[in-house]
Amino acid sequence: MADATTDGALLELKLIGDIAGSFRVARYQRGYRWGKLEVERLLNDIWESKGEPYSLQPVVVKRDGEDVWELVDGQQRLTTLYLIFVYMQRAGLKNVGPQYSITYDTRAKSRDYLQELDPSLADSNIDFFHLHAAYACIQAWFEQKGPTPLKRQEVADDVFRYLCKSVRVIWYEAPKGLDSTTLFTRLNVGRIPLTDAELFKALLLSRSRGGAGVTDRTHEIAAQWDSIERDLQHPDVWAFVAENAASDSPTRITLLLDTLAGGPRGRARPRFHTFDVLREKVEQSTSEAVWNQVVQLHALVLGWYENRDHYHKIGYLVAVGQRFSDLVALATGKAKSEFGAILDGRIRETLDLTPSSVTELSYESDTQRCTRLLLLMNVETVRRMKDSTERYSFRIHRSQAWSLEHVHAQHAESLTKAEQWKEWLRLHRDALADLPSIDDARRAELLRRIDGVGDKLDRQVFQVLARDVAAAFTLAGTSAAAAADSMHSVSNLALLASGHNSALNNAVFEVKRRRILELDRQGAYIPVCTRQVFLKYYTDADAQQVHFWSTQDREAYLAAILSSDGGVGAYLKPEVPAS
Repeated sequence: MADATTDGALLELKLIGDIAGSFRVARYQRGYRWGKLEVERLLNDIWESKGEPYSLQPVVVKRDGEDVWELVDGQQRLTTLYLIFVYMQRAGLKNVGPQYSITYDTRAKSRDYLQELDPSLADSNIDFFHLHAAYACIQAWFEQKGPTPLKRQEVADDVFRYLCKSVRVIWYEAPKGLDSTTLFTRLNVGRIPLTDAELFKALLLSRSRGGAGVTDRTHEIAAQWDSIERDLQHPDVWAFVAENAASDSPTRITLLLDTLAGGPRGRARPRFHTFDVLREKVEQSTSEAVWNQVVQLHALVLGWYENRDHYHKIGYLVAVGQRFSDLVALATGKAKSEFGAILDGRIRETLDLTPSSVTELSYESDTQRCTRLLLLMNVETVRRMKDSTERYSFRIHRSQAWSLEHVHAQHAESLTKAEQWKEWLRLHRDALADLPSIDDARRAELLRRIDGVGDKLDRQVFQVLARDVAAAFTLAGTSAAAAADSMHSVSNLALLASGHNSALNNAVFEVKRRRILELDRQGAYIPVCTRQVFLKYYTDADAQQVHFWSTQDREAYLAAILSSDGGVGAYLKPEVPAS
C-alpha cells in the first residue's frame, strides 16, 4: 500500500522567481516566528550558492483553485523570501517585488502588515513584531554585504539573479484527499521533514502514472517500494549491510538511493543531493529505468544475505568501517566466485597483519587491530560451520559496545577505590573456596586474610593480598616473567560486551570463567570464540587444567587464531623475507 504522503502527490523543482499565486495559511498553523538566526541562514545559503543550482527545503501545498494554494508547510521560508523581495523593491534596488501573496485564515491584520511593514505598529502584535524583526535583519544583512550604495546594488543584483535562475524549492503538491492538519502535524511536530526518499518516491509515482496508451505502474511501484522497505527493516539484513546500523532510520530504502546517487558523504553531502541526482537520472532516461536500478540493488543485498560466505565477509567489512556503496562498486560485473576473492583481499587489507606481527600485537598499543582480529576470528568460526544454520549476529554485535577482555588478569593495580577492592576480594573469595588444586592450609590462610581485612583495607593491604590471591590462581611452573610478557598479547585477549565492573575486568581466569558460564546460562550473547576460550576448547583434553589459563592454553589459542582452517590465517599477509 502506498504511503499517504506520496501516493498521488505531484513534485517538481520550482525556481523562487517562478513562484506565483496566492498562498493561504490555515488556522491550524501559528504565525511567523523566524528569528535572526534562521533569516541569516537562509540569506547566507542563497548567497553562498554563487549561482549554482541549489535546493531549499520543500514547500508543501494543496491546491485550492487556479493559482490558489493552501500552504501546508514552508510558511516561514516562503514569508522570508517574500520579505527579501519586498526589501529589494523598497530599497530601490529592484523594480519588482514578490510575484505571490500570503493570506491568513485567522489573522487578516497580519496579511495587511506583511504588505505595509509599518515600524510604528511592530510592537502591537506578536506576528507584527517577528515580521518587522525579520525585515530589519534582511536590511542589516544587505547593508553588511554592501556597505556602499553601489556595492549594495551589486549584492542585490546577484541575490535577485540567484533567486530567479538557480535557487529553487522542492515544490511538493500534496494529494487532494490527504488531511492537511495530519500532514502539517507529521511535518512539524518533532520536526520530521520530508526526506530524499519521500521526495524521490513522489517524483517516481507522479512519473509512473498512465496516459494514453501507457500502463499506469503507480500501484505496482508503490507495492515494490513497500516490499523493499520491509526487507530492509529486518534487523539482521540491516545490521550486516548498513554502515550506521545503530541509527533508527525511518526510511531504510535511503541506503539504496544514496548508493545509486553517489557523491560526498556525511556533513559534506549537500542537502537533497540524493533527490537532485536521481531526479536528473530520471530526466536523462526514464523513471522506470532508474527504479529498476533500485530494484537490482535490493536484489543484490538479498543475494548477499542469503549467501553464507558473502553474509559473513561483507558483515565483517561493514562492521569495521567499509562502505556499502564501495562494496557495491566492487561487485559490479563480477561473478560470485570472483567477488568472493575480492572480499578476501579487502579483508586482508583491513587486517594488514602477518603471522609474526599477530604474535607481536599488544593490548596497550594495538587495541583496534586486536579488536578487528578477534572479531574476524569469531565471524570466521561461525562462517566455517558448514553444517550449521547459525550465523554470526551482526545485529547483536553492532547494538552493543565491545571491549578487549584479558582472559587472565595477573594484577589489580588499576583498581583505586575501596568499593572496587572489596568487590575484587569477594569475587576471588568465592572462587578460592571451591578451587580444588590448592592445599587446604593455603586456602584457609588466604580466606582468613580476606575475611579479616575489615576496616583495615587500604591500597597497600589490598595490593599485597591481591598478589597472593592471584598467585593461587596461577598454574605452578608458570614464571612471573613469562606471565607478565604474555599479559597483553592477543593470546590473552577475548571479545566481551562492555559494561562489566572493573573488579571483574581485573579478575583471574577462574573468576571470569565462572562469570562467563553464568552469563551464558542467563542467555547473554557471548561471542563463540570467547565462550570457547573459557571452556578450554583450543587446548588438548589431556593438557587441560580447567581452573587455570596456562602458557600451554595461550599457545593453543594463538595457534587457533593463526590457523587457516578455522582461524584467520587465510587473511594474513605472507612474511616479507629479511633483506
